[in-house]
Amino acid sequence: MSPFPYRLVATDLDGTLLRADESVSDRTRDALAAVTAAGAAHIVVTGRAVPWTRHILDDLGYEGIAVCGQGAQVYHAGEHRLLTSLTLDRQLAGLALSKIEAEVGPLALAASRDGLEGEVLMGPGYRAPEGPLPYVPYEDPAELWAAPLTKLYLQHPTLTDDELTRAARETVGGLVDVVMAGPGIVEILPLGLSKATGLSLAARRLGVKAAETIAFGDMPNDIPMFGWAAHGVAMGNAHDELRAVADEVTTSNEEDGIAVVLERLLSA
Repeated sequence: MSPFPYRLVATDLDGTLLRADESVSDRTRDALAAVTAAGAAHIVVTGRAVPWTRHILDDLGYEGIAVCGQGAQVYHAGEHRLLTSLTLDRQLAGLALSKIEAEVGPLALAASRDGLEGEVLMGPGYRAPEGPLPYVPYEDPAELWAAPLTKLYLQHPTLTDDELTRAARETVGGLVDVVMAGPGIVEILPLGLSKATGLSLAARRLGVKAAETIAFGDMPNDIPMFGWAAHGVAMGNAHDELRAVADEVTTSNEEDGIAVVLERLLSA
C-alpha cells in the first residue's frame, strides 16, 4: 500500500506547474516522480488546448492522460490522440458575443479551433501572449466561425479581467460559461464545461475517485477542480478567488509550491 495519501495528483500548468519561462524545476520533477513511484498518478489539467500543451508534455516525458481546453479535451499524450473533445456551439457563441458587446462595447477576439492541430486565431487588437505559442492572425470576422471551436477568448480595451469576466457572466451566464484563466485570458466555453468535468472523465478512465485526488491551481478557472477534488492547493501567486476556496495555500510556482506540498505528504 502506498504511503502517499492520494491516488491522483492533478496540476494546472501556467502559474502552477510551469515557471514563468515555461520550464518545470528539477525539484518539482523529482517530487512528481517520487509520487508516481509511490503509486499515485499525475495528471495535467490545463486551460490550454492540445496544440499549446503537447510540447510541454513531450518535454516532461509525460505519457499519460491530460485534460486540456478547460476540460473540453481529454488527450492521451503517449499515443498523441484525443480521447474526447467537446466543441462550442458557434451560433450560441455568436449570440453571447453580441450580447456582451452590447453591454460593454467592442471586444478584441481570439478563438481556439478544435482538434489535435487546431489553430489559435487572433483578431485585430488582441494582445497575444508572450512566448513561442503559435497563432494565426485574421482580419475577416467570418474566419472566426469557419470551423469548429473549443472556446473564444475576449479582451476589452479598458475593463480589467475581473470586470470583463463579471460583466460577461452577468450578461450571458445562461447561454455559455465565462471563465478567467490567466492575465488577459477571459474565455467563453460551452455551458457546464469546466476543468472538473474533464478531470472527472479522465479520473474515471484511471479508476480513481474524487476523494482520492489532490489538485493544484492558481486561477478562478481552477475553482471547479478544487470543488471536485478532495483537497485543493492554491499556489502562493494564486488569484484571491481561488485562495478563498482552497484547503491550503503553498508557495508560488517560482518557489516550487507543488514540490513543497508533495514532499511534506511523502514524508508524513
